[in-house]
Amino acid sequence: MTDRYAVIGNPIGHTKSPLIHGLFAEVTQQDLVYTAIEGRIGQFAADVDAFRAAGGRGMNVTAPFKLEAFAYATERSPRAQMAGAVNALKFEDGRVIAENFDGVGLTRDVVHNLGCPLKGTRVLVLGAGGAARGALLPFLEQQPATLVIANRTLEKAEALAKEAAAHGPVSACGYADLEGRRFDIVFNATSASLRGELPPVPASVFEPGALAYELAYGKGLTPFLRLARQTGVDRLADGVGMLVEQAAEAFAWWRGVRPETGPVIERLTVPLT
Repeated sequence: MTDRYAVIGNPIGHTKSPLIHGLFAEVTQQDLVYTAIEGRIGQFAADVDAFRAAGGRGMNVTAPFKLEAFAYATERSPRAQMAGAVNALKFEDGRVIAENFDGVGLTRDVVHNLGCPLKGTRVLVLGAGGAARGALLPFLEQQPATLVIANRTLEKAEALAKEAAAHGPVSACGYADLEGRRFDIVFNATSASLRGELPPVPASVFEPGALAYELAYGKGLTPFLRLARQTGVDRLADGVGMLVEQAAEAFAWWRGVRPETGPVIERLTVPLT
């Protein structure tokens, strides 16, 4: 019997997840079907209940339901606990097991696909929202020399840094406090690029030879990546690798086999021009 999986979000028409998981199933010869569900606002639990009742084995969760998925779960991984949000669910014997693979996928893309180790580096994360929260624990597990969270609202960044402090060298600051500081890897985890805007980060934060990583994907050369290029940075990346790698983590969690990601990343990559 074919196993059922899905991604739930609202809106959901833009999602690449059915394509990605369909390709994974094909290359790993897994008997499954993966669909997209446009969840009803205020009816997340009912929609997931219906999917489970119809034989669903697992789900990916995207905006705006990641917090509701956290509340819906009966068991949560340490990564999900740290993020306070969930992007993958597994249904087993009445249990709802929750994970957050966003930060794991991002870390794997940077370290393995881009060949940029985080160990011993100076890391800057712009933004203190859900994307930053999901990335912190996987980042700190890589043992960077320092990790700085910069945010418009300093108190929000400080609270996040305090929560993660037990896991490694993390601190917080406002954007103005970045003047005169340089970093080896700079992640834009803000939503600015989705609006075609630039976060108020000084161009001086990029160390020569730095990696500038835009968590948004499929947007081409965003204002953040353009700023990095103008300062001489030639190592630019967007979040397509993160998207595919987090999907591969969920697929392996559900099916016990991890698919190759390179061909799928190549297929979905939009040139940074």
